[in-house]
Amino acid sequence: MTLLTRFALRRLLAALLVLLVLSIAVYALFYVLPGDPARLACGPKCTADQVAQVRTQLGLDDPALAQYAHFLHGLFAGTDISTGVGTEHCGAPCLGFSYQNGEQVTSLLAQRLPATASLSLGAMALWLVIGVGTGVLSALRHGGITERLLTAVTLAGNAVPVFIIGILLMLLFVSVLGWLPFPSYVPLTEDPEQWAWNLVLPWLSLAILESAKYARLTRSSMLDTLSEDHVRTFRAYGVRERSVIGRHALRGALPPVIALTALDLGTMFGGAVLTESLFGIPGLGKSLVDSVRTEDLPVVVGLVLVTGFFVVLANAVADVLYAVADRRVVLA
Repeated sequence: MTLLTRFALRRLLAALLVLLVLSIAVYALFYVLPGDPARLACGPKCTADQVAQVRTQLGLDDPALAQYAHFLHGLFAGTDISTGVGTEHCGAPCLGFSYQNGEQVTSLLAQRLPATASLSLGAMALWLVIGVGTGVLSALRHGGITERLLTAVTLAGNAVPVFIIGILLMLLFVSVLGWLPFPSYVPLTEDPEQWAWNLVLPWLSLAILESAKYARLTRSSMLDTLSEDHVRTFRAYGVRERSVIGRHALRGALPPVIALTALDLGTMFGGAVLTESLFGIPGLGKSLVDSVRTEDLPVVVGLVLVTGFFVVLANAVADVLYAVADRRVVLA
């Protein structure tokens, strides 16, 4: 077994441990601490006897440890949940049923995930191209007018909220120029062309905001790498500048960019709340807003766990990519 494989397995085990701790924290926060999930499940018009009946059906009158064990069993093996007139099976990973429409939370999140994935992955591709490209150009033009102009642009982009960027883009490209349709999400499987055209503005809105910090991070990392001894040695031996920049300097500057990408992408897979709400994208972020407003507790818990899962998974993958880019990490 290679060092890199052992490193990846260690990171995977650490990620599983973090997910277990996260599930305990989320369950305690929403179901054990002061509050009454049974009242939310039953509704505001329920009598005390009806609330007590719902509490029994959901197992909320069991000891906290037994409740969590039942919750964990549902995640890994599924469970049967009482409906008052019978039982309904909830397949693994079971996150319960929505208080609002009775739909299984896992199915609801699965329906919303493709829209969020479309938004997140497309925006990530744009912000990496724009941000890393701008950062490299700034580093190579260090001290010149090009660097100062790019720095000013990135600072401005980082200062403007995403909903302001989105509104300005819609006014310009939809209302004034008429180049793009008003965004209306179309699934990729229905019409790939319309899927892309309707996501251009949401992608740009997120990319403009995110690429600013990637440009600054890449510029700083590139300047540090370009000043290292091994880069100066390559140049002294006459290695082509393109090879020095692409194969050595950029590779050395990528690890912090990889780490930041993992964090941002994992968070966005939990739902880019403002962007999805602004453009009416039926993703996880919009679902979170709706479920918080209606106090749909199982959906909120499911979304928090899904967000945590993607953040932990993205960071585990980033650690492995970090090690691939810099083998010194494996030996640490």
